[in-house]
Amino acid sequence: MDEPIRHEGIVLAVNDGKALVEIIQTSACSACKALSMCMSAESQEKRIDALMMEPMKPGDRVEVMVAEKLAWKAVLLAYILPFVVMIAIVGLLEIWIHNEAVVGTIALCAIALYYIMLSFFRGRLQKEFSFTARKI
Repeated sequence: MDEPIRHEGIVLAVNDGKALVEIIQTSACSACKALSMCMSAESQEKRIDALMMEPMKPGDRVEVMVAEKLAWKAVLLAYILPFVVMIAIVGLLEIWIHNEAVVGTIALCAIALYYIMLSFFRGRLQKEFSFTARKI
């Protein structure tokens, strides 16, 4: 079964049925008993626009959720496909072009073009990859 990915956060602002939620994303070290002695623990504050499942106001504690399959699809679009494109281009161009600098530059330009094309679909992707928020 597709279990949603959940994060706790605090509502910063509410606008048009959406809540701007701040979550604190912590590394795997956060549950470690030696955390106070260790300097490698990391945490990051992130802001997410989430659809409200119920009325909310700034300051409310909420849980932000997204379907796990959407998280995997995001990883595929953001990391795996560009890597495959880059490897394919390098493999194909090395047959005809024997200058590594030129092949590398073309591969990096292809990746940039991939992300530019992806940005053109930003609106469609935002509709598909929507977070939802509910009060805790």
